Amino acid sequence: MWQGIEGHDEVAARFRHAITSGRLASSFLFVGPAGIGKRLFARRLAASLLCENRTPEELDACGVCPPCKMVEADAHPDIVQVERPEDKQGILLDQLVGDRAHRGQEGFCHSINLKPYSGRRKIGIIDDADTLNPECANALLKTLEEPPAKSVLILIGTSPSAQLPTIRSRVQTIRFKELPPETVCRILLEAETVDNEVLAQRLAGRSGGSVARAIELADPLLWEFRDVLLERLTDWPPDSCALTEQVTKFVDEAGKVSAARRSRLRIVLEFAVDLFRRQLRNQSGVPIDDGDDALDRAVEIMPPHRDYPDDVARRLDRTLDTIGQTPFAYIPVLIEAWAADISR
Repeated sequence: MWQGIEGHDEVAARFRHAITSGRLASSFLFVGPAGIGKRLFARRLAASLLCENRTPEELDACGVCPPCKMVEADAHPDIVQVERPEDKQGILLDQLVGDRAHRGQEGFCHSINLKPYSGRRKIGIIDDADTLNPECANALLKTLEEPPAKSVLILIGTSPSAQLPTIRSRVQTIRFKELPPETVCRILLEAETVDNEVLAQRLAGRSGGSVARAIELADPLLWEFRDVLLERLTDWPPDSCALTEQVTKFVDEAGKVSAARRSRLRIVLEFAVDLFRRQLRNQSGVPIDDGDDALDRAVEIMPPHRDYPDDVARRLDRTLDTIGQTPFAYIPVLIEAWAADISR
């Protein structure tokens, strides 16, 4: 397990080989599901390149020298980091090139071009790279195309398709695999995020290989609302107005940050997907024994209908389409349209 990070030894070996052979690229795009350790990997990589007690070829930061301690404390002068502000939809242009009064004199692109304080390297890390709008992406092009000497630039996102082609063509894409469910389960138990192994296994199974998502799913409020949602969805047809009101209220309770509301809406829609899939399997006579009594009860009370399989299949498809729109659509309209369509 490289530097205490689960599941990404192959990526570490790839970097070690590139450094040893003198072929380390200057710009990278880390992609993979959120919450699997990409940002932690970037920080550990930076520490390994800046460590005073180990060579870069070893790719094994000592963790005790001043540079390693500064990296751990998020205070190393040769690491320039940018991420989406909590109250914003995406990374701001000012973060990259400075505000209007200081264009080109401040921001990420200016700082990464400064001479390394340690004399070794400058490391630039841009988290939430999926949120770069075209103006921000274009502001990065020159830095990516003509990277400063002794610099390593890392963009962190979820998918290459979320980046403009001009960005993708200037970086080396590194794909991070999702973590196995058993690994996620073990991490949850070791970190005492949950103290019930059965619950940990269930959360890991729904996590998509992401520890962060498993932790998010551990919120008991989500499962309390699922009971409300299942009750509403098993009406025939569902009351679209009541469904819209309840889902909107629950999503809004996630807070003012758009990303948090969108994440909660996605989870709610995934609960609906679980129900529709269970209904289809039940209708097809496929046995299911996953211990989810709430879903079993919901399916049992679903009234018979002559178009039952087709109806449920359409509701499933419509819900999956809605999930695909959660990253960018206007949330209130998205919820209202989904509720209206599955109620028809």
